[in-house]
Amino acid sequence: MTGERGTRRPGRVITALLCAVAAAGLYGCSDSGPPEPAPTPTPVPATTSPAPATTTPAPTGLSPFTGLPARPAPVLAVKIDNVAAARPHTGLDAADLVYVEQVEGGQTRLLAVFSSQLPDRTGPVRSARESDMELLAQFDDPALAYSGSQTALKPLLKAAPLHALPPEDAPRAFARSAARPAPHNLYLLPGRALAAAPGAGLAQDIGFRFGPAPEGGTPVHERTVRYPAARYTFTWAPADKAWRVAMDGRPARTTDAGPLKPATVVVQYVDIHPSRFHDFLGNVSPYTETVGSGTALVLRDGRAHEARWSRSSATAGTTFTTPSGAPMTFAPGQVWVVLAPRP
Repeated sequence: MTGERGTRRPGRVITALLCAVAAAGLYGCSDSGPPEPAPTPTPVPATTSPAPATTTPAPTGLSPFTGLPARPAPVLAVKIDNVAAARPHTGLDAADLVYVEQVEGGQTRLLAVFSSQLPDRTGPVRSARESDMELLAQFDDPALAYSGSQTALKPLLKAAPLHALPPEDAPRAFARSAARPAPHNLYLLPGRALAAAPGAGLAQDIGFRFGPAPEGGTPVHERTVRYPAARYTFTWAPADKAWRVAMDGRPARTTDAGPLKPATVVVQYVDIHPSRFHDFLGNVSPYTETVGSGTALVLRDGRAHEARWSRSSATAGTTFTTPSGAPMTFAPGQVWVVLAPRP
């Protein structure tokens, strides 16, 4: 499925950030939606945020998110539940890009970005957070599907440069599963979600570069990233030419395609600080800063490469470079970006 490029709304990022200063309240999950049959799978992905002159965008015909062959297609981001009761996930293997974000209580949630292909369904879907707006501003009006949000955040999501798709705005795009208890049983039908956001922007350059591995690096069999109440372990699998993912000590699998196997894992060290939002239990919601600069560790081809990341503004892409300043190249395939607390 393809859609026409959305018209950029330059003032909306600023509006959202100004509104956020005054906003505070309780997160909720408007997790309602009637069961719907899954649609036929829709294979689906390309425009540009400026990148430094020393780098080259993905050639025409290749996805700017994976470096693999893809045709221009709209971007759909989906907020994915990630507590133990929400696993195994569905449809996550089809994502071009997966972000790991910290939420309340030191837990994490996933933000899966689809464009090159769409699964029949994906989930379980959970609620959006303030950090999602800044992170997604580099994608040029993507669609964002989520289960709900706390009341004070709703106007910010509506004003952000994205197509907000909670169940009340796209009821036919969501379905409940009888196999799991709420709130871990809400799933998205991606084809219907994009049909409800016909102006969603096409996949564009967000700063990633793909190609042969840079020189150097340290051989790594396994790497673990820890959050206050969650941990991710990435183990190199030579036969797959990919990293096997484990969450909280258990191998991560999908219900429809087996083990999760990203080709590149980026551990991006960022500032995570309290926001003015909190959940219904009173836990403060963390805010993950993705604009700025810092260090990163890039895992590819069984090696770990030290890197630096830089993002000059919310509408700019994120560039990764080697310690010498050369572009840091990723291995073609699915990319995971683990937004980890600065050490």
